[in-house]
Amino acid sequence: MSEPAPSQAMPAHQRWWLGSAVALAIVAAALTVGELLGWPFLASPLQSLLSKRLERTVSFAAPAASSPSALPSPSTSPAPAFSVRFMGGVQLRVAQLEVAAPAWSRAPHLMLAQELTLDLRYIDLWRAMRGQRLRLESLKARELDAHLERLADGRTSWSFKRIANTAAAQALPQVGQLRVSQGIVHLRDEPMKLDVQVQLSLADVKRTTATLRALATGQYREFPLKVELLARGRLPWEAHEGDELPEREPDNVRAALTVKAEVGRATLAFDGDAVDVATLRGLSGRFSLRGPSLAAVGDPVGVTLPTTAPFRTKGQVVKQGKVWRVVIDDATVGASQLRGAFSYDQTGAVPLLAGRLGGKRLHLVDLGPVVGVVPASGPANNAANNAANAGAKGQVKPRARVLPTRPFDLAALRIMDANVLIDIDEVDLNTSRLEPLRPLRAHLVLAGGVLTLNELDARTADGRVYGQVRLDGRADTAAWHADLKLNDVRLERWIHQQRASASFPFVSGRLDGAAVVQGQGRSTAEILSSLTGNVHAELRGGAVSHMALELAGLDVAQALGLLVKGDDALPVPCAVADLVAANGLLRPRLVVLDTRDSVVWIDGTVSLAHEALDLRAVVAPKDFSPLTLRTPLRVRGSFAQPVVSLQTQALGQKLGAAFLLGLINPLAALIPLIDPGDTEAARSGAAACQSLRQRGVVKAAVTPGGSGKLARPAAAPKPTSLRSPAH
Repeated sequence: MSEPAPSQAMPAHQRWWLGSAVALAIVAAALTVGELLGWPFLASPLQSLLSKRLERTVSFAAPAASSPSALPSPSTSPAPAFSVRFMGGVQLRVAQLEVAAPAWSRAPHLMLAQELTLDLRYIDLWRAMRGQRLRLESLKARELDAHLERLADGRTSWSFKRIANTAAAQALPQVGQLRVSQGIVHLRDEPMKLDVQVQLSLADVKRTTATLRALATGQYREFPLKVELLARGRLPWEAHEGDELPEREPDNVRAALTVKAEVGRATLAFDGDAVDVATLRGLSGRFSLRGPSLAAVGDPVGVTLPTTAPFRTKGQVVKQGKVWRVVIDDATVGASQLRGAFSYDQTGAVPLLAGRLGGKRLHLVDLGPVVGVVPASGPANNAANNAANAGAKGQVKPRARVLPTRPFDLAALRIMDANVLIDIDEVDLNTSRLEPLRPLRAHLVLAGGVLTLNELDARTADGRVYGQVRLDGRADTAAWHADLKLNDVRLERWIHQQRASASFPFVSGRLDGAAVVQGQGRSTAEILSSLTGNVHAELRGGAVSHMALELAGLDVAQALGLLVKGDDALPVPCAVADLVAANGLLRPRLVVLDTRDSVVWIDGTVSLAHEALDLRAVVAPKDFSPLTLRTPLRVRGSFAQPVVSLQTQALGQKLGAAFLLGLINPLAALIPLIDPGDTEAARSGAAACQSLRQRGVVKAAVTPGGSGKLARPAAAPKPTSLRSPAH
């Protein structure tokens, strides 16, 4: 028999490869089993790791069976107490997750979630560790209770010390997919003065659609706030990174959106749709807005708007990236009726508001405190009433002020730029004595805190007012400059003059004028109290009431004659006013009116700082009058209560002489009352008037842009870019 062959030993390298394969198989099997089981034994180590990393207690402990849930919810199948997977990212699923609030917070916790599923990509975790905004791929929970806080010093409850403390890291996390059956979010933001509680529910309707309901109540800037939101469509939302993706997507992926909001007495209603309800990306729809003032609406969105009368408006809005476009079909502010199309662009370092403002009618009284109008009720009126009561009790009653003293909001001029064309059919000047402006056109530019009205062109009484006005609000005290001209304005139409017994006005003619003035201050009153510059005006083809002129000169004989035969219009060959302002004190260098009968000139001062008048009118007749009390007229007092009187010293001397002569002979008493006419003074006044007029200080010139055709702002919105809500 033959012997068996001896066995051959396995080479060493083969045994090494075999051992490695077996080890890898065991590791793979262990990883597979761990992934399938969800690594339950990692719950405690992961809690410790996260608590240490976030410097905040993190707990995966399930709620006790006897303790009620944080939020009421329908019963569902129990979820595993803890499960985590690491394949392709981190997926955490726990029956309960609680993250403690920071030590400085009074909140019970930062987040308490029931039946939570959280997905994070490794790339998002890596970016968050380096200070970028945290992004959650998916967050699903049956119940969610979150307390989010931001203090005035910038501390936020959702940022952590060991993670880079950057602005992006302090921003609220971005959520790719969000599904919460029931949730409550408490948000307290001290810089925004916001303290609200949001109740929300997010329920599936179909595989690709869902319904979100949210109700926010609380306070915003010390005003009560209430917001109701209903969204249906492609929910949860996809939170894209960056701005490289297209703004608008096909309509079948848009979500219908309805919003009703109340802040104080301002209310907003919106009905439209959006690509992303969370960020309002691709927002489009119709809106209506009403409130007690435009300023109350501009503050929440950071847009500088004036304080006005109550308003209501409706129109269409579209959001494309960081650009909002609004077309206002109708805006009613008090009795004003306006319309417009605007864009608000936040892509630059400073937001830009651009567009067109038009309308049928603008009443200056509707702008309220902007133009110094005291409302019928409110703090200003209450202060006036208190002052009146104080006076009634024997205290010193303050003198009524006419010039607006309300401080400008100069800081608001620096938070954005503006480029707006203004074209309004009629502007009511808030007085029945002056004809409205029809129309008013201007180009408003706000850049770097400097507000300018360029190409200002207003028509009234067959004439026009044009020029430029600038308010520099870069410093704590505003600097104001105006360069305005008045051309060919018919006084008899511009100034409403009620005369029951005459067919002609007290004064008529075509008025030309020019004013180049400047001042500085924090209110209209302060600016005028420092006013410096020149004002010039002249009357062409004018006429005045003969009776009024004779009464101003106290010519009794001629006034009696006019009463018998009737008043007539006295031609005015020349009338010029040339005034200079210095530190709020307005002085007439020459104010003279020349007629065929008399020459009238005015001197004195007008204090804009103290709102005080001290003027004197002197009449020099050119003809003989047998009975006259001719003496200068004085106008004194305040702007609110001017007092007209005669210069008693000259009048007393004339009457005293007449009385003494009357004791000798009654006819002799008429001698002091006879006026031969001051021909020398009259000739001097007439010559001065003609000389000043011949200098050509006021020109009936047409400045560039006088045609009223204004250039369109580069960033003005196009109404055709708006789309109707898709429903």
